[in-house]
Order: sequence, then C-alpha cells, then structure tokens
Amino acid sequence: TGRGRAELAQSQKRIGRYDDGSFHHVGGIMKIVLATHNQGKIREFRKAFAEIGWEALPIAEVADVAEPEETGTSFKENALLKAHYYAKAVKLPVLSDDSGIIADALGDRPGIYSARYAGVHGDDEANNRKLVEDLKPYTGEDRKGRYVCVVALVWPDGKEITAEGTCEGIIRDFYQGKGGFGYDPLFYLPRYGKTMAELPMEEKNKISHRGRALRSLLAKLK
Repeated sequence: TGRGRAELAQSQKRIGRYDDGSFHHVGGIMKIVLATHNQGKIREFRKAFAEIGWEALPIAEVADVAEPEETGTSFKENALLKAHYYAKAVKLPVLSDDSGIIADALGDRPGIYSARYAGVHGDDEANNRKLVEDLKPYTGEDRKGRYVCVVALVWPDGKEITAEGTCEGIIRDFYQGKGGFGYDPLFYLPRYGKTMAELPMEEKNKISHRGRALRSLLAKLK
C-alpha cells in the first residue's frame, strides 16, 4: 500500500543507505533488524535492546524481503539460518529467534513446529486446540513442559552470537489470561500461580524463555 511504502521509506531514511543499496546506522545509535513479523516478539525485543541504547527495527520497516524457508532441525539452526539470510540481504546486524513449546509427554513436540503445529503458520488458536487435544490422555505431572528460545545475532560479515533460554511449566487444557501470545494462555507457572498470559510484560520478560535468552545474549555483547 501507499502508506506501507511511505513507512518503509521513512525507516530506511532513519537508518541510512550506502550507494550499493545496503543500509547503515546513523546518528551514533546502533541499529539492528528484527527478523520477525510477530508483534509480540517485536515488543519484547525492542524493549530489551532499548535498555542498552540500541534501536531495533522490524524487518518490515527496513526492506521488502521474502521470508526464508526454515529447514533447520533445531531451534539454533533455524535462528541462525534466518539471521544470516536477512543480514546478507540488508547489510545490517540481524537478530532472529526460533522458539517453541515442548510437552514432555509428546517427546520433542511441538518443538520447532510450534508456530505451525496445526498446519498453518501463526494460527495461535488452532495450534492451541491441537496441543490440548494431543495432551488429553495426560494429567497432572505428565503435563509438564517448557518453552525454549534460541536467539541469534548475526553481522553482515558473518560474525554470530547465540544464546538459549528455557522456562518450565505445566500445559493446561483451558485458557487463562489475555496477555502474551502463542501458547501463553495454556502455559501455567506453579511458582507464580498464573499462566504466562496473566503476567505483566515486565514480569514476563524476567522469567520467560525469550527474556532469559535475550539477557544471556546481551551479557555476551558487553
């Protein structure tokens, strides 16, 4: 759309562009590109990097680039694959992540297929319904699981840093809470007596798999 093109042009102006079409940061502020269209992740990533004085821009605000196919067999492989792909395309440092939920009773599932567990990528409601259905035979401690996140920061020259974070909990069969996204309304944290979807953003970022992975990554940047 015309509005979308105007917003993209404005973001590119803020970053700066070399003669070869690649981008660079201006104004002394370190800028990175977020390799995601997920608004929930974008909010979390932007807040985390703002705390160290970096500006994080979603890929949609930087360039119109087709998404890569996620062919990795692990969270780390997929995170690195996406980060290298976009860093090569935009000539800026790129942060990517691959994350998901793992139910102990289901082995590695949903795992790396969490975002498309029900078949369509990003359909949270369908994914939640399928996970609830698959866990029907299990109760109590057998419903234990964890969120896993691997973040990867890749520079255009190929330099890369990765970090991993996990968060343990119980996967329930009913929804509670309006915040968060993905499987958050099902993911119960016994220590807090709440689901991930009931936690305020500040509290969620302290304990979530993504928050832990990000803090680990930021510590490596210092």
